[in-house]
Amino acid sequence: QVHLVESGGGSVQPGGSLRLSCAASESINARPSMGWFRQAPGKEREGVAAIYSITGIPYYADSVKGRFTISQDNARNTVYLQMNSLKPEDTAMYVCAAGPVWHGNHRSLFPQNYDYWGQGTQVTVSS
Repeated sequence: QVHLVESGGGSVQPGGSLRLSCAASESINARPSMGWFRQAPGKEREGVAAIYSITGIPYYADSVKGRFTISQDNARNTVYLQMNSLKPEDTAMYVCAAGPVWHGNHRSLFPQNYDYWGQGTQVTVSS
């Protein structure tokens, strides 16, 4: 069983940056697909970025493409989400997840394709 612990959330002004971390209890290579999701109150969970942990190939939702960067550190069993040019609509609970299959397309952002989840870290963007 994989345990995932997120950190790095907080409150920032529009245009600001944050870097989220997701520390895994075992090698991230054991779960080929590592993803970041977010959920705002009253909204469905949305996949924002995923990474193929074997090669580091990323996949992004259109809403964050060019602003967010997902990366990994295999030695630290950690996946990161660098978030730049933050907007108020990015406000949400951000949750890390691990999945058994890498799809390499929009299906990598489907929550149902992930079987281990962290508790999340809150990101609030407001002036």
